[in-house]
Amino acid sequence: MRVIAGTQKGRRLKAPTGNRLRPTSDRVREALFSILTARVPDSKVLDLCCGTGTVGLEAISRGAAEVVFVDHHQDSLLVLRENLKRCGNPLGTTVLESDAWKVAREVQFLHHAPFDIIFVDPPYEHRRIEQLLKAVGTKQIMTQDGMMIVEHFWKTTLPAEVGCLQQVRQARYGDTILTFFQQPLDSHANRHLPRNV
Repeated sequence: MRVIAGTQKGRRLKAPTGNRLRPTSDRVREALFSILTARVPDSKVLDLCCGTGTVGLEAISRGAAEVVFVDHHQDSLLVLRENLKRCGNPLGTTVLESDAWKVAREVQFLHHAPFDIIFVDPPYEHRRIEQLLKAVGTKQIMTQDGMMIVEHFWKTTLPAEVGCLQQVRQARYGDTILTFFQQPLDSHANRHLPRNV
């Protein structure tokens, strides 16, 4: 695994051992940030269920002002902290050890909100993804122009609407789908993101 672009371009990241962790692949990250190119500089990013932190590290490398990493598995956090160390512990990064499904109620977390970009990568087999999206896809946690992206298995169907958000785009890469949510399509940002299912 490596950082694809930006100030940390080419930086090798520690890969997880075993089968529990499933980092976002280089191919999917490259596609994701190609779509988000104009949004990343100076943005506040939430990397939820962050695992090894590859998405958040890519964001900080590409100019995000702040990235908050959230996970509660110790093996994930160990790899994440090693990867932050390999990148020189960049300014603007915060690690919160918390259950993603409960983090929206924590004062320490809300101190960092609202976010411009929320990336959610829950375990593919998890059955409470919609509950998680409703918890973080709120006007309190996202900026008005904010975007939430969910990485999930291609057989998992996500709702067209969740909380205050509407599904605006999907892109498939092998067994992985990226689903994009925003507030209703009357915002100027949405006009720049055509539907592509």
